[in-house]
Amino acid sequence: MGEKVKSRRWLKWLLVVLGVLVAVAAAALIFVNVYIGKSKPVIEGEAAVAILDSDVSVIRDVIGVPHIQAETDADLYRAQGYVQAQDRMFQMDLSRRQASGQLAEVIGADAVDTDKFFRTFSLGDAAEKSWDGYDAEAKQVLEWYAEGVNAYMEEAKANGKLSFEFALLGYEPEEWTPVDSLTIGKFMAYDLGGHWNTLAVRHWALNEFPEDKARELFISYPEIAPAILAANKEQPVQVAGEFDASVIPPEFNGSNNWVVSGDKTASGKPLLADDPHLGLSTPSIWYQMHLESPEQNVSGVIFAGIPGIILGHNEEIAWGVTNVGPDVQDLYIETPNPEDPTQFQYEGQWEQAEVRDEPIKVKDGETEDFEVVVTRHGPVVSNVLYDEEETDAVFSMQWTALEPTLELQAVLNFNKASNWEEFELALEDFQAPAQNFVFASTDGTIAYKANGRIPIRKSGDGQLPVPGDSAEYGWEGYVPFDELPSAVNPESGFIATANNEVIDESYPYHITDFWAQPYRYERIAEVLEASDDLTAQDMMELQMDQQNLYAAEFLGDMISTVRNETNEYDEVLTMLEGWDQVDSQDQAAPLVFHKWMKQLPETLLADEFPEDVFDMLAGKNHITDEMMRSAFAGEEGVWVTEYGGAEKWLVDSLEAAIAEIEEEQGNDTAKWAWGDHHQLTFPHPLAGASAIFAEFLNPSPVPIGGSNITVQAAASTPEGEVDHGASWRFVADLADLSSAYHIVGPGLSGHMKSDYFHNQVDDWAEGRFHETEIMEDIEGATLILKAQ
Repeated sequence: MGEKVKSRRWLKWLLVVLGVLVAVAAAALIFVNVYIGKSKPVIEGEAAVAILDSDVSVIRDVIGVPHIQAETDADLYRAQGYVQAQDRMFQMDLSRRQASGQLAEVIGADAVDTDKFFRTFSLGDAAEKSWDGYDAEAKQVLEWYAEGVNAYMEEAKANGKLSFEFALLGYEPEEWTPVDSLTIGKFMAYDLGGHWNTLAVRHWALNEFPEDKARELFISYPEIAPAILAANKEQPVQVAGEFDASVIPPEFNGSNNWVVSGDKTASGKPLLADDPHLGLSTPSIWYQMHLESPEQNVSGVIFAGIPGIILGHNEEIAWGVTNVGPDVQDLYIETPNPEDPTQFQYEGQWEQAEVRDEPIKVKDGETEDFEVVVTRHGPVVSNVLYDEEETDAVFSMQWTALEPTLELQAVLNFNKASNWEEFELALEDFQAPAQNFVFASTDGTIAYKANGRIPIRKSGDGQLPVPGDSAEYGWEGYVPFDELPSAVNPESGFIATANNEVIDESYPYHITDFWAQPYRYERIAEVLEASDDLTAQDMMELQMDQQNLYAAEFLGDMISTVRNETNEYDEVLTMLEGWDQVDSQDQAAPLVFHKWMKQLPETLLADEFPEDVFDMLAGKNHITDEMMRSAFAGEEGVWVTEYGGAEKWLVDSLEAAIAEIEEEQGNDTAKWAWGDHHQLTFPHPLAGASAIFAEFLNPSPVPIGGSNITVQAAASTPEGEVDHGASWRFVADLADLSSAYHIVGPGLSGHMKSDYFHNQVDDWAEGRFHETEIMEDIEGATLILKAQ
């Protein structure tokens, strides 16, 4: 995917402006060191916090997990806000600014396009609308949490202890509000929630290629929708332009989870495992905490900026998620009025759209006027693809997350649930993004539900944009809650998901055709089926499993196809034939296999797409995998035939892959190694601005095994930087929920001088879990937050 993929880091836009800020890097570093020392969070002793009703204890254990013990829920959530702000205030502030489109105000002109994108996607507006739907109890929690964040913020400002990033950018954070927390929640729905860009690319392809050629770019071609196909051809919307695809979430955002009944465990009680796959960065997207009051005792992780525990366990239950990935974003082809572009045709009439004025403040520049136009279906999003103002057709987007939703309310009820009935009741409020929840309780129950709002369409199946001018299209509700895919105590004795297809042909509703490749799920199921004496240690080892079932499907046919064409690469092919198909870091074969697979779509497709459209095309290997399957079955498709046949395609791709490896690691195949290319990075957002900053803020790269298709998820850039994978690993043994096992790489603190900044990097790479207690006397650095 080229340089744009390489550049996609946490908040990419920040690097550009910081490159200017560190023009005098040495002087800046001296300043930063002085400021950093002053701003390091206090984690021992006492701190006066006037908003508290009673004293609160915060114990950071040996790896830095804060255990907050309070006499009331009010003080518990206030303290949670205070503690998160201690470690992650800058991350929290940039997260709310990114989601709401307010970065340019502190970054400058380089962030204007990003702000326009997120203003258009309307996350902040959706958060505001969601607030009104929350019940009084949930609103109160959000207010308590905001009080805690603001208490720390005011203290840090008064004492000159704001983290150094604020000083570098020359601003101070504004007051935290409850809606800020909801806005960050909406951003996670964006990160996990849709395929709008895939629809745009398919629309472009139908207008650019003959239909038989466009057909092969679909996972499943919509044969039964001739009117939709016609509309896409008759009203082309401009797609190719200057779109920066780095704002699109990684297509590998997913996860593994599974739950095993007591019939298959050594203890006779269930086991549960979860490892969400998201971007790997410094600091982590997750913040691990333990919250205890007389009303709850819950441990796990939460996004910095949000109260409660979204994934984890209490004394009676444990739960985890993976992404369902349903079709919840639809594009509509809208016809604007030539006389008034804020009106759109609907059922033979011009209908006035909502127009939101969204002026964008720009640091050291003039405020830029910007409007978001919202049709009956949703915001017009074409302006994020190109700059032209006058056009005959535009895209608007309907998306479940733009409606009022109540995820935080669900999270708070998860934390206090004691059985499946209570947990499932709480799930009704978890509406976007749709997630595969697995559940286990100490009473022996294991359960699963694909939960969230999944639309029912009047026509079509969400694979193409649909006409916006007709009442024949649109949504007519959602899949009923009681009819969402679910299972309780199945005969198999386990439930596992890995973003794979979770329904069969008998399921009456459309969810998506864009499931993840099945290899992680198949490996998990293979291991769980093989034993009736499983332990927590087995679960931890399975999360680190590097068996490559992708190679098991394709590699034999790929090798034989190349050998039929040439004997030039016999040494490399012989090496691949002898491979045990484990993506271990010290072997050469995984390096060759993954370079070869990633090269296949580049060789076949890239030259026929504009660069920005190709960058938007998700699931490239899904597409070329289907093309290979057809070719190996003797049914070579249009793309492969036009290229010159499968043999030429595979040989050319292997040649390009080997050339890349030789440039990087030399000509001696005996010295090639997956781990020399494939290295864990955890990049800090400031690191790309200066080699000096990178030296201090990034951990040293660590060679690792695994890949994007192994259970040990470790997806990498074309340059080999592993920046996506298991952002949190979690295993719970329901035989004893007084503790559970966790890894949060690279660490829990966002402060570079903290002992907990990068203390879990090697643990992440090697699979060393930490046991986090919730019932015993917890030892560690203790800070008493004193009520005044």
